[in-house]
Amino acid sequence: MARGKLRIYLGAAPGVGKTYAMLSEAHRRVERGTDCVVAFVEHHDRPRTEVMLHGLEQVPRRELEYRGGVFTEMDVDAALARHPHVALVDELAHTNIPGSRHTKRWQDVEELLAAGIDVVSTVNIQHLESLGDVVESITGVRQQETVPDEFVRRADQIELVDMSPQALRRRMAHGNIYRPDKVDAALSNYFRPGNLTALRELALLWVADRVDEYLKQYRSEHRVSAIWGSRERIVVGLTGGPEGRTLIRRATRLAEKGAGGEVLAVYIARSDGLTSASPKELAVQRTLAEDLGGTFHHVVGDDIPAALLAFARGVNATQIVLGSSRRKAWQYVFGPGVGATVARESGPDLDVHIVTHEEAAKGRGLPVARGARLGRARIIWGWAIGLAGPVLLAALLSVVDLGLANDMLLFLALTVAAALAGGLLPALASAALGSLLLNYYYTPPLHRWTIADPKNIVAIVIFVGVGVSVASVVDLAARRTHQAARLRAESEILSYLAGNVLRGETSLEALLERVRETFGMESAALLERTDDRAPWTCAGHMGVGRMVGRPEEADVDVPVGDHMALALTGRVLPAEDRRVLAAFAAQAVVVLDRRRLQEEAERARALAEGNRIRTALLAAVSHDLRTPLAAIKAAVSSLRSDDVEWSEEDRAELLEAIEEGADRLDHLVGNLLDMSRLQTGTVTPIIREIDLDEVVPMALGGVPDPEECVELDIPETLPMVAVDAGLLERSVANLVENAVKYSPAGEPVLVSASALSERVEVRVVDRGPGVPDEAKERIFAPFQRYGDAPRGAGVGLGLAVARGFVEAMGGTLNAEDTPGGGLTMVLTLRAAGSRPPGEDAEARAAAEKSSAERERQASW
Repeated sequence: MARGKLRIYLGAAPGVGKTYAMLSEAHRRVERGTDCVVAFVEHHDRPRTEVMLHGLEQVPRRELEYRGGVFTEMDVDAALARHPHVALVDELAHTNIPGSRHTKRWQDVEELLAAGIDVVSTVNIQHLESLGDVVESITGVRQQETVPDEFVRRADQIELVDMSPQALRRRMAHGNIYRPDKVDAALSNYFRPGNLTALRELALLWVADRVDEYLKQYRSEHRVSAIWGSRERIVVGLTGGPEGRTLIRRATRLAEKGAGGEVLAVYIARSDGLTSASPKELAVQRTLAEDLGGTFHHVVGDDIPAALLAFARGVNATQIVLGSSRRKAWQYVFGPGVGATVARESGPDLDVHIVTHEEAAKGRGLPVARGARLGRARIIWGWAIGLAGPVLLAALLSVVDLGLANDMLLFLALTVAAALAGGLLPALASAALGSLLLNYYYTPPLHRWTIADPKNIVAIVIFVGVGVSVASVVDLAARRTHQAARLRAESEILSYLAGNVLRGETSLEALLERVRETFGMESAALLERTDDRAPWTCAGHMGVGRMVGRPEEADVDVPVGDHMALALTGRVLPAEDRRVLAAFAAQAVVVLDRRRLQEEAERARALAEGNRIRTALLAAVSHDLRTPLAAIKAAVSSLRSDDVEWSEEDRAELLEAIEEGADRLDHLVGNLLDMSRLQTGTVTPIIREIDLDEVVPMALGGVPDPEECVELDIPETLPMVAVDAGLLERSVANLVENAVKYSPAGEPVLVSASALSERVEVRVVDRGPGVPDEAKERIFAPFQRYGDAPRGAGVGLGLAVARGFVEAMGGTLNAEDTPGGGLTMVLTLRAAGSRPPGEDAEARAAAEKSSAERERQASW
C-alpha cells in the first residue's frame, strides 16, 4: 500500500490560525468530493474554530481514565477502520494519555500514513525538538511536548501560517484565543512582543531552510546550472595560509548586510598526496567559520579555479571572496593566478571580491619538498659558518691571546654550530679548516704546518672527531625526519586508496592521473595482455608523454599478476617509491575489474530490458493488435455478406468501424516502431531552429475536434527552439492525445508555452483525475497504463515514446499536478542559440586540460 501524504500547518505561536487554516482546507477538499474526516481537532472553545467543524465528519474519540479523571484521545483504530482519504489531526506534538497505543500523537500520525491515509496536521515552531533550548532562552519556558525535526522535514508539504505580533496580541485582547481571565497573564508573559517576534523569526528561518532544500532538489532534477540569487551565499576561498581568518571575517560582514546571508568557507586541495596546507591552520579557520555561523568544506580538485567555481555554482552562491595573491611579481610568469582566473570565468551572475591582507605579495610559502633532508637556508648558513667562521675567529684570536685550550674550544664550538645548521659536509669543512688554522697559528712551531708536541696532535684529533660526531648526529636526525615525513605521506596516500576502494569512487583515468602527479611523471599507463604470447594492450593512459607499447619500454614498470603492468615514463624512480607505486598498481587493477563488472552488469541489464520489451511487444501483438484486426475483419465480412440487406446507416457505421480500427492499428504500430527505435538507440535527431507555433498546431491533427478539445496559448514573442521538428510534433501529439483521453467532457486541454532564461517550457494541462506522486515516473515506462484504463486504450507507449524523443533532443519531460486537480506535462526545450549541457561540460573539461598542460609545461 502506498504511503499517505503529510501536510503540516506551521505557526510561530498559539492563536495564529493553524487549526482554522486546516479546517478551511478540509472544507475545500470536501467540496471537491474528497473523503475527508476529522480524526482529532481541539477547538479550545474558540467560536470561529468551532464553527468550522460544522459540516465535517468526525471520528468518535476514545475515552481514557487517568488519575480519577476521564480524558479523550484520538481513536487510531476507529480512524484506520474508517480509512478516509484524508484525516485531520490537530496538535502534532501532543503527548497522549497513558494507556494510549503510542506515547506521542505524531506516532499515531505515522501509523495513519503507513496505512495509506493522507494526514493534515498542525504544529508550533516551539515544539520542534531541536529548537527546545533556543525557545527556552527566548520565553523562559521549557517545552515538554516536542516532535522530532526529521518527522516534520519528511512532510510532503509545509505551509507557514504567519501573523504579526501586533495582530496576534490584538486577537488575544479580543478574547479570540484564551478565556478573558487568562488574557492579561498571557499578554504579560509568553505573548510579549519580543517573544512573538523572536518566535516568528525562528518559524520564518526554518521554513526558508525547507524551501531552500526544495529549490536545490528542483535545480538538480531540472539540471539548472545558472545561479538564482534567491539569497546571499558567499563562498570564501581558503589557501590554508593565515590570511584565511581575515577573509572569513570579511565575508561574514558582507553576509550580515543582507537578510539570510550565508557564508561557506571552502579549502580546495590538489589531488597530490605529498603536499598539503597546514592542518593546524585549517582547523583554526574551520572553528572560526563555524563560530561566525558559517560552514567549512574540504574539496579536492586539480584545477583550483574551476573547482572553486563549480562549488560556488553547485551551492547557488552569489559572491566569492578571495585574498590578494601571495605570489611575488616574478611568479606571475607561470599564469595569472587563481583570483584573476576566477574573476574572469565567474560570469555576470557571480560577484568576486579580492580582499587585501598582510600576507599579500610576501611569497606563497610553499612547503619544502620532502625529499630534502635540510632546508636550503640551513645548508647555506652551515657552509657560511663552516668556512667563514674559522677565518673570522682566527682574526679575532690574533688580537686576544686566550691560550691553546680555549682556542680549540672556540673552534670546536664553530664546528658544532656548522653541524647543527648545515649537517655533515659543512661540519667536516669547518673541522678541516679549523684544524689547519690551529696548526698554523696556535701550535708550536708557529706559522708552520708541523706539530712539535704529540699532545697537540691528540687534541686536534679529538677536535675533528667531536665535530664529525655532532655532524653525524644532526645528519641522522635529518634523515629520520625525512623518513618520518615520507612515511606520513605514504600513509596518507594509502589511506586515500583504501577509502576509494571502500567507496568505489575513483575512475581508472583519475587514478592514473593521480599516479602521474604524485610521482611527477610524464605519463602513466595500465597495460594488459590475455596470455604470455599475446601482445600488450593499453587499458588506460594519462599524461602528455610518449605512449609505451610494452612494460620494458617504460622508465618504471610495476607488474601486477601475470598479465598486467603499470608503466610510467619521465624518470627513474628510487626503490623507496616502489612500495607506494605497487599499491597504486593494485588499486588500478581493482578499478579496472570493477569497471568491467559494471559494464557487464549494464549489458546484462540491457539484455534483460530487451527481453522484457520483446515479451511485452508479443503480449501487445497478441491482444491489442488483434482486437482492432478482429473488428475490421467482422465489419468487412458483414459488408460482403449477401444474406443481409444493409441500410445506408448500417453500411456507414460498419465503414466507420473499419476506419477506426485501421487508425488504431496505425497508431499502435507507430508507437511500437518508435519504442523499438528508442530501445536500439537508432533515434538520431536533426536539430534545427524552429518556432513552436509551426510545430504545435500540426501535432493536433490526430485529435478529434481540436477546436473544442484543445486550447492553444503559444505567444508569438517566444524565442525559437533547437529541436527536431518531427520528433517534437510526435511528442506533443502523444501528450495531447493522452490529456484529451483523461479530460472530462467540456474541459478543454490547455497547451501553453513560456520562456525561462535559456529554456522554453511547453505545458499540456488537463483537468482529469490526476496521478499520485509515486506514479508520476511509472507512467513514462513502456507498457504502463495508469488506473483503470481499458485494454483498448492502447499498449501504454505514448508517454514513453514522448519522453524518449524529448530526451534525444536534449530536453526533459516531467509530470506535475495541475492546481485545482488534474495533470500537467512539462516539456522543457533548449532555446535557440544556447549551448547544450554536454557541450558546456566538454568545453570546461577541454579548458581544464589545456590549463593543466600549460602549468605542467611551465613547471618543466
